[in-house]
Amino acid sequence: MTKVLIDADGCPVVDLTISIAKQFQLPVLLLCDTAHNMQRPGAETIIVSKGADAVDFVLVNRVDKGDVVVTQDYGLAAMVLAKRGYPIDQNGRVYSEQNIDQLLYSRHIAKKVRDGGGRMKGPKKRKPEDNEKFQESLLGLLQDITTA
Repeated sequence: MTKVLIDADGCPVVDLTISIAKQFQLPVLLLCDTAHNMQRPGAETIIVSKGADAVDFVLVNRVDKGDVVVTQDYGLAAMVLAKRGYPIDQNGRVYSEQNIDQLLYSRHIAKKVRDGGGRMKGPKKRKPEDNEKFQESLLGLLQDITTA
């Protein structure tokens, strides 16, 4: 059975994701580290020790083919794709074999700029339209998966 896993550290769409998954009667797992301990009705919480990428590795080890993963982490999204899951970000972008390489390359270039002392613009302030786009995208993805 498909499940929805959320990389919950700093994720702005946790409650919205749980609500949408409930419509499809899908189980939800929240994965977070000890600094972001959160509990939500309708979801199981898995708390991981703090550490670089600790949540990512626990999460990817729980992904099965066909699972949906909400994350903004390109590296985690690439691992989910390798396990034949469906990663989606908090803005509704569905990661795919067609876009993941370019996203990883952009992340690499941004890190090189920062390591060289340069600065990069941070993410834009979240707007209500971002939630609407995410909701529309996740609903479409879950409908495709559950009717296939």
